[in-house]
Amino acid sequence: MRSIGETARDSGLGVSALRFYDRAGVLVPAWVDPVSGYRWYEPEQLPEARLLARLRRAGMPLADIRLVLASWSGADTDLVRKLLKTHLCRLEQGLSDARGEFSALRALLDQRENAMTLLSIATARVSVAAPELAAALDAVRFAASTDPELPMLGGVLLDIEGESLHVVATDRYRMAVAQAGTSGHDGTRVQVIVPTPLADAMRALLGGEGPVRLSVDGDRVELETDGRQAAGQCLAHDFPDYRRLLPRTTGRRTVVEVPAFREALRAGPVRPGEGGAHDLSLLRVADGGTVALCAEGAEDPDRVAVNREFLLDALTAGARDRLILELGAPTAPIAIRRPDDEGAFSVLMPVRLED
Repeated sequence: MRSIGETARDSGLGVSALRFYDRAGVLVPAWVDPVSGYRWYEPEQLPEARLLARLRRAGMPLADIRLVLASWSGADTDLVRKLLKTHLCRLEQGLSDARGEFSALRALLDQRENAMTLLSIATARVSVAAPELAAALDAVRFAASTDPELPMLGGVLLDIEGESLHVVATDRYRMAVAQAGTSGHDGTRVQVIVPTPLADAMRALLGGEGPVRLSVDGDRVELETDGRQAAGQCLAHDFPDYRRLLPRTTGRRTVVEVPAFREALRAGPVRPGEGGAHDLSLLRVADGGTVALCAEGAEDPDRVAVNREFLLDALTAGARDRLILELGAPTAPIAIRRPDDEGAFSVLMPVRLED
């Protein structure tokens, strides 16, 4: 008999996928321990599991997968061939439709770009307290993207409006927002994307307690403090409208003691990510409002899976011994806030579990 872990490893199916296909009656284990509920498979089921993994990777609907598996061992393979051909035609038609939609979207983008008039060069000169700006940069730096395919996310957004400066970074899977007070600006909104190396150089200058001068002149940004400067070109891209990505308060808020929670994450149960991705921690709000870590085999519809490394980074960037954790539905973003400054927070996208 093979354990569910061994079957998952040798077939290419995740443990959660095997549980799902068991519940669906597609690949039922040979024996289930009546006490622990642990699933065991016969060696003869491994080829079937590998076939199932191939069909799953090809995106075949569950109903068709069921028929393929039921017909695979028979002498007449006509049904299997027909199902495979039908699904391939479905994929090709879907790709053709997607290409048509993308072509239409590119045409719309071209129209927008052609219709845009040259915008006036934005300028701003503000004064901001060095500790506030340093704390804001520290709070968001971990979320900046390193993906060369998304250069518009490879920096830190400085969003100046009125008497506030919002500092934002995102890599699509996580986003961090912080703010600092400013003075000396007329209120017109000015946004620039500072490349991460320049943002790091600016942060290195912010060791004092007094105000520093932040200047934006078109595509150039400069930070000046105590006769020292860090200046350079901004990224010539548009940053996503982060305000549309802000999380809604879910009502499932709990305060976590960061040192203890961080240690629990490091030592607690994890679930290996699909395809060798980062380990996942499975979270849920337990009775009494505390956050609990779910074991791998726990069947909890409200559990939320999150990249453990990303969560540890967000806890560190929160720079507090106590933080507010907001958990919603398993597909809703996770928010980490400071109790004394909810304008500074991180958002982590959950990882969808295949079960």
